[in-house]
Amino acid sequence: MTILSTLPTVLAARPGFHAPGIEEFNYDCYGWSKFLGPACLNRTTILMLLVTAVVAVLFLVAFRHPRIVPAGLQNVAEYGIDFVRRQIVLEVIGPDGLRFMPYLVTLFVFIFFSNVLEITPFINFPVTSRMAIPGFLAIVTWALFNWVGIRQQGLGGYLKGLFWPPGVPWFMLPLIAPIEFVSTILVRPLTLSVRLLANMIAGHLILGVFFAGTVYLLAQPKTFVFGIGAGLMSIALVAFELLVAFLQAYIFTILTAVYLAGSLHPEH
Repeated sequence: MTILSTLPTVLAARPGFHAPGIEEFNYDCYGWSKFLGPACLNRTTILMLLVTAVVAVLFLVAFRHPRIVPAGLQNVAEYGIDFVRRQIVLEVIGPDGLRFMPYLVTLFVFIFFSNVLEITPFINFPVTSRMAIPGFLAIVTWALFNWVGIRQQGLGGYLKGLFWPPGVPWFMLPLIAPIEFVSTILVRPLTLSVRLLANMIAGHLILGVFFAGTVYLLAQPKTFVFGIGAGLMSIALVAFELLVAFLQAYIFTILTAVYLAGSLHPEH
C-alpha cells in the first residue's frame, strides 16, 4: 500500500493529524514467495523488477527497427543516450570513456525510472529509498573503477597512486595516504549510496506529509482554506520531485564518470 491509498483509513482510524513515518518504507514478504527465505519478494523487489522490465522493453522497442532519421520512441531514447554521451562521458572522461557508455546509460536510466516511481500514481514509492538498491549500485561502481584503475595502471601503480597522489611531497604522506585510502575505498561507495538514499527518503516523506495534510485540512470546515493551499503546494512539490529524480540520477552517474576518469587518467 502507498501513502495516498492509506489516507482514508488512517484519517478515520486515528484522531488528529499523524504524519507518515519510517513505516512507509517497510513491506512484508508476499506469502507465496516465502519459500525463497531471505530472498523472498515484497513490494520493493517487485517494483525494482518492474523498472528493469520497463527500461529493457523501452529500449528494445525503440531500436527494434532503427531509422536513420529517428522518430517517436527512438528519438526519445537517442536523446537520452546522447545526453549521457555528451554531458557526462565526453565532458568528464573524454573519448576514452565511450567504452563505458552501456553501463553509464543503464545506470542513469535505471535510477531515473526508479526515482520517478515516487510520483507515479498508484505506486508513489521510489525503490531507491531502500538502502539495498543504491548500495548495490554504488558497490558495482566501486568495483568497476578499481578494476579499471588496476588494469590501466597495474596493481603496483594503482596502489602507489592511491597512497601517494601526484604532486604530494613525501613528508606529507603519513597524513595524506590514510585520507586518500579511506576516501577512495570506504567513503566513495558510502557517499554515492547515502546521497541517493537520503534524497529519496526525504522527498517521499515530504510528499506524504503534504498530501496527508491536504486531506486532513480539507476534511474540516475550519481549515478548508488551508487545505487548498496545502494541495497547491503538494502539486508544486510533485514537479519539484520530478526534478530531484532527474538530478539524483545525473549526480550518481556523473560521479561514477569522475571516478572512472580518475582511474583512467590518475595524473589529473
